[in-house]
Amino acid sequence: MFFDGFKFKLTKLKVAIVFLIGALLMSLAPTVNAASQQYKLQEMVILSRHNIRSPLSGNGSALAEITPNKWFAWTSGPSELSLRGGELETLMGQYFRQWLVKEGLMPENYIPAEGEFRFYANSMQRTIATAQYFSSGMLPVANVRIEHKFAPSKMDPVFNPQLTFVSDAFRAEALKQIGQMGGTRGLQGINNTLQREYALLEKVLNMKKSDYAKKNGVDKFQMNDLEIILEVNKEPAMRGSLKLANQASDAFILQYYEESDPVKAAFGNKLSKSQWKQIARVKDVYGDVLFTAPIVAVNVAHPLLQVMSEELALPDRKFTFLCGHDSNIASVLAALEVEDYSLPNTIEKKTPIGSKLVIQKFIGKDGVQYADLSLVYQTTEQLRNRTMLTLNTPPMIFPLKLKGLNANADGMYLLSDLQKRFNKAISAYDALPEDRVSQAA
Repeated sequence: MFFDGFKFKLTKLKVAIVFLIGALLMSLAPTVNAASQQYKLQEMVILSRHNIRSPLSGNGSALAEITPNKWFAWTSGPSELSLRGGELETLMGQYFRQWLVKEGLMPENYIPAEGEFRFYANSMQRTIATAQYFSSGMLPVANVRIEHKFAPSKMDPVFNPQLTFVSDAFRAEALKQIGQMGGTRGLQGINNTLQREYALLEKVLNMKKSDYAKKNGVDKFQMNDLEIILEVNKEPAMRGSLKLANQASDAFILQYYEESDPVKAAFGNKLSKSQWKQIARVKDVYGDVLFTAPIVAVNVAHPLLQVMSEELALPDRKFTFLCGHDSNIASVLAALEVEDYSLPNTIEKKTPIGSKLVIQKFIGKDGVQYADLSLVYQTTEQLRNRTMLTLNTPPMIFPLKLKGLNANADGMYLLSDLQKRFNKAISAYDALPEDRVSQAA
């Protein structure tokens, strides 16, 4: 009898808890709905990374020599968008179609008027193709033309993360800022932060038995060989173990997305999700080192910042899709002084494959224009499983915060404040330190 009474009381307690949770959600719902009804979407500007590609280097490269194992049989040539990448980007385009229809920015099966929508890609096969697949998913009957300035595959200066100004003073400050990422040991301390990641890569690659080890007498990534190269009209570059480890990290990440068997993707090793994150972290650190030091970011992102600022200011523009690379997103976010972040539900914590920096421009019921920023990306599972994306099964949408700017209760910034932040980042280019041997493009 006591036990039956206890179960009855416990059941009543569960019912009460469920009732309270339901009541709480009901009380919150009007607030959420009221907030969403306070703003009307006017424009969306997207800076996208291309979707899944094959590795940048093929047979005969250091990537092929660093392991005795055979890499995935890619469905595209080196650096080009893979078949899966095209499929995944179409799914993303279909999701954005639902999003914009729901927000009232366009009707279903819309054919935009001249100048309302813009699709502009770097002149590389993987970026042009990504924009084409996205547009097909988003505007399936519009027959969208992808704007690109050169025959594939040539880098467009707008998307090329190159240094267009270098002086001795600039180089000294850049190296100082990059060195701070390594803590008290400076530049060489960066490798030290990756000791666990390097050890895991060496094991999974079976680096000891590789042609690289036989040829060079080195079967481990070194801790003291990082060199940063900053030259005018070239991308920031590096020599040393981090560069080589990044090539392996990049190929493993792509192989993990493409290969359905995760053990096969890891060359017969059974890796945990945290270990896949460790492998991906090498690539994240590589990108941070080369493109996110503040003085480097405002240099390499300068042309893109100008384009994005101009797009946000066009009165008749409704939608802009700019397709480039992870280096573009990383440098733009650093130049805009976005607060540090680590993305959930992905092994790539900074700029996942196919990720999109989304800036939305709204008009509030108060007549004031607002904006918000977010990163939209497919989770690792969505990439591997080719998950259909809908409003009920969306990609991840991660809100970004700007240092030193206060958002309102709904997470919105004043558009005028965002425009000032763009202007600040653009003007910072003209303030880069000069000296008598400075060079400018």
